[in-house]
Formats: sequence, structure tokens, C-alpha cells
Amino acid sequence: MMKDLLWKNITQLRAQSPLVHSITNYVVMNNTANALLAAGASPIMAHAHPEMEDMMKICQALVVNIGTLDEYWVTSMKKAATQANQLQKPWVLDPVGAGATPYRDEVLADLLKMKPTIIRGNASEIMALAKHNTTPTKGVDSSAESNEAIAAAKFLAEEYQTTICISGEIDIILNDQKEIHLTNGNALMAKITGMGCSATALVAAFSAIIKDKAEAVTSAMALLGVVGELAAKESKGPGSLQLNILDKLYNLTETEFSTTLKIEVKRG
Repeated sequence: MMKDLLWKNITQLRAQSPLVHSITNYVVMNNTANALLAAGASPIMAHAHPEMEDMMKICQALVVNIGTLDEYWVTSMKKAATQANQLQKPWVLDPVGAGATPYRDEVLADLLKMKPTIIRGNASEIMALAKHNTTPTKGVDSSAESNEAIAAAKFLAEEYQTTICISGEIDIILNDQKEIHLTNGNALMAKITGMGCSATALVAAFSAIIKDKAEAVTSAMALLGVVGELAAKESKGPGSLQLNILDKLYNLTETEFSTTLKIEVKRG
């Protein structure tokens, strides 16, 4: 069963503790590092050009998150992604705010040419990446529904031979072989900055240990969705939810996971 497979992956992550290199934004560094640690992975965050190649030699996966863009960091991103490709290690692109400014789109166009292993973004971001964007990006929040971005995601998956995750009320994971829908989570999660960035980091962690990238993405998104849904039940607001999500990432049980998970395999 899919639920059993996903739980096996979650326990495998805890056992193997892959090292994830995150070139991510200032706003979410603490959240991202703590989410990785709580789930069982290990974070590292470095940006200096001279150590990018060496850093990728010791890490098992890379996150490239463009939330707080900076010219120096863009070079770091490209150096790290180039090295990840050469070493055949997975890297995940989080196109935060795609479509918001010409510079952001220019950077994303360059990163797309480097063929990220996985792309995770909200519906507006995925649509902007595919140039199908008819809905403006509202800051880094999505103003489009996940299912509106399926056509854009399929285009990206085919064009760049990658796996796409559209985050939203429904999380949609797809590539040329599979399409999976997840409907866990809670609306209050949107009131915590960087939840999507934490999702991207978890996606990278699972991609480090699972060959099937759609399965890796599904494992990460299922974990965070279930954890967010359970944590919300004992939270009074976004502050306590953030703490409770970290605790639940750490102590989630198989029974909690299997009884809460809502998954639909559309294809594959």
C-alpha cells in the first residue's frame, strides 16, 4: 500500500539523516533548519563562492530557494547546481515569487536551463514559470488554485524532464509517469511564513534517499500535510502551530500518519 511505502520512507529518512545544503532566503533559514532536524535530516546553509563545489561533495541534496534574491547568492546557486548535476545529486528549485519582477524571472530562466531535479512552488509560481501565468503573484502567496496549474506543471515536467509539486489546498505531484494528489494540511499553516520553504527542504531531504522522485516528493508533502493537520488541532494560532509542527515532525507515529493521510493516485 502507498501509505505503508510512504511511512517506510519517513522512517528511512530518520535513520539515514541526509545532509541537505540549502541556499535559501533570510526569512526562513531558522524554520527550514529546524524542520529538517525535526524530521530527521541534517541542514547546512552556506553561500560563499569558494566552498560551493566542496559543499556539494559532502551533501546529499541541494535546495535553491530564490526568496531573497541577491546577485552574489545567484552565483552561489548556479555554482552549487552545476556541481550537483555533475555529481548526479538531486537539487530542488523553489521559485519564490516567480513572475513578480523581470530580474526574478531572468534568474529563474537561467536556473531552469540547468534542469532542476524537482520544482516545488504554489500554483501562481508554477504558472509563471511555464509562461502560462494569467494570475498575478501576490507577494509569495498564491492567488491561483493548484488545479489551474496542472497544465503548466505538465509542460514544465516535459520540457525540463523534472518532477513538479504544486503546493496548495491540494498538493499535486506529477511528472511524465505519475500524478498524485494530497489533501492534508490546515488553512492556519498559511499564516506561518516559510511553510512552503520548509516543504521544499523536506522534498530535498527525501530526494536524497529515494530514487523515484515523485515518490520522494509525495513522502515529503504527505509528511508535512499530516503533521500540519494534526498540529493544528492542538494550536491556538500560528505561533503555537509553528512549535507544534516541529514537535509533530519529531514524534509522529505510524498510526497517526496512516489514519490521517488523504492521498489519491491519479496516474502511475
